[in-house]
Amino acid sequence: ELERAFEGYQETVRRAVRERDWTLFADMFTEDASYNEHAYGQFHGRDEIRSWVVETMTTFPGSAMVAFPISWNVIDEDRGWIVCEVQNVMADPGDGDIHQEPNITILHYAGDGLFSYEEDAYNPARYGPMIVGWAQIAALHGRLPDEGRDWLDRRVPGWRG
Repeated sequence: ELERAFEGYQETVRRAVRERDWTLFADMFTEDASYNEHAYGQFHGRDEIRSWVVETMTTFPGSAMVAFPISWNVIDEDRGWIVCEVQNVMADPGDGDIHQEPNITILHYAGDGLFSYEEDAYNPARYGPMIVGWAQIAALHGRLPDEGRDWLDRRVPGWRG
């Protein structure tokens, strides 16, 4: 059951990316779920998770991410835990290179295809430079959206090189 739920989780993420509908992601959580995102904070309940994920994934840099493949995972069937490495893959900036950074995700399964907990941990010292490097190449190829340029101008002075 846990393996099927994890496969459903991955398919839902792919569908959310494809349809640009991150409410699908939030709907995988119980009403009282907890979500611990190390850069953005803690969210309690499906509604808070929905508000956060929709905002984050529809604005830069989340909006420039096109895939979240799983590199590896461990499933503890007895306790209901899943730990996995997720690659956060940026859109092709125009040169065909892949720009991505991983995070570790911890999930707790609640039954009926729903999760009661998620935690995402990643290294901002690697993530930030990856975004900047991607943006510099995307700008050269005319693929950096205005929103991305504005976001970087506010947060990363001198990003243009």
